[in-house]
Amino acid sequence: MPEQASASEDGATHKRLHLVPDEVVEADRMEAVRRYDILDTPPDGAFDRVAALAARLFDVPVATVTIVDEDRIWFKAAHGLNGVSEIGRDPGLCGSAVLRDDALVIPDTRLDDIACGNPLVTGPLGVRFYAAAPITTTDGHKLGTVNVLDTKPRSITSEQTATLTDLAAIVMDEMELRLSALRTVRQEQRVAEAERAAREQAERDKAAIASFASTLQRTLLPPALPTVPGLELACHYHTASVHDVGGDFYDVFPLPSGKWGLFLGDVCGKGAEAATITSLARYTLRASAQHTDDPVAVLEALNSALLADVWAGSRYCTAFFATFTPHAAGGFTVELATGGHPPAYHLSPAPPAAGPAHTRVEAVHPKGGMLIGAFPGARFASTTLHLAPGQALLLYTDGLTEAHTSTDTMLGDEGLTAFLTARPASCGAAQLIQDTVGLLDALPEGASDDVALLALSVPAPDQAAAVTGARSTAHTTAAPAGEEH
Repeated sequence: MPEQASASEDGATHKRLHLVPDEVVEADRMEAVRRYDILDTPPDGAFDRVAALAARLFDVPVATVTIVDEDRIWFKAAHGLNGVSEIGRDPGLCGSAVLRDDALVIPDTRLDDIACGNPLVTGPLGVRFYAAAPITTTDGHKLGTVNVLDTKPRSITSEQTATLTDLAAIVMDEMELRLSALRTVRQEQRVAEAERAAREQAERDKAAIASFASTLQRTLLPPALPTVPGLELACHYHTASVHDVGGDFYDVFPLPSGKWGLFLGDVCGKGAEAATITSLARYTLRASAQHTDDPVAVLEALNSALLADVWAGSRYCTAFFATFTPHAAGGFTVELATGGHPPAYHLSPAPPAAGPAHTRVEAVHPKGGMLIGAFPGARFASTTLHLAPGQALLLYTDGLTEAHTSTDTMLGDEGLTAFLTARPASCGAAQLIQDTVGLLDALPEGASDDVALLALSVPAPDQAAAVTGARSTAHTTAAPAGEEH
């Protein structure tokens, strides 16, 4: 095929050209790498899934997302390459690929003067095929590469080469979003210290996301909940359509000084634009929480980020943000702030007079929390509660209460409260999520909108022996009735 011949010629060209970094260009490139502050950061689901997607699309055992440092190749994500976090840059396949303006394809590494001596080729992995597309900033600096590797020689078509380039562009988009969130947080700190109002607009390229809707949806949710000693966590995610990216989001993550943070929210609308705001919201909430103990201040930072981002337009969201801290007397102290979100529900065993099988349900809804991203200077409200042993807290998005019952009326707050009241006393987080999903499944039309559920509970004393640390359920992305996953 002509495309395959072109790929072979590309490899031959690489064999003839021993590219050497220009000192000025390399210095500018390293300055761009440092600007994105990506080196040696923890794993991130967005980049891990790009590597996994590349491996599936090209049917190869190994795919990576790398950043090229001064003297090393650092793996931000590595699919099929366990136990390797970095390799030397010289001689290096990625080190050569990052010097090019286009994709590099080496059909047979043993026939290539540079690749033949690489440890990945000569070592146990025995790489025989290599292809890479540079991760390029809007001002032309190449930060690293998206790579696919195989243990046997092969050729790829020009269409496949273009796909690899698109994956590198998506990685760049994610890095732009991450940088945008970091810049917003830093700007908020400068504003607070100087006691003056200022916002910087973040202009970042978010193109080419819509065509990867199903993959992008998974990057907006944590792959799993963390283990929190003394706490049980559970979650569920239902998307109304497999063809649209939803705007519901949640996460649980550690904070300094033994605290934990969580958030759950809902972006107005669907599709690529809503996904962009969701990603910006996740990064901003996580980053802001590292610099302040005040949940209200975290929501204020998100409000500023949405108003400052030119791509947000008139998009807004609702959200809960909370911190929870182990309490000396048992359980956790939860400080929760809201921005226009439906109430959370605090569940505890009812007094003996109500019967042992019933649960007391209290709505947690601080008064005054406004929509996030709709108004400059929006005000948000917070409250503090104690989550004691035997108690649980349920957070959800409005797709749950807007689901229709058999009488064609919405479930609403009253219907949800009645359902929760009938839960067994000391109902754990996992059981609470399972029962709530069962409620949705039992409705005639299920949920017509996206639904995110997040529950946390403290085991009762008689349950503590049965619960080691904390348990969490992986999130579930469910298609509507009649649609395939």
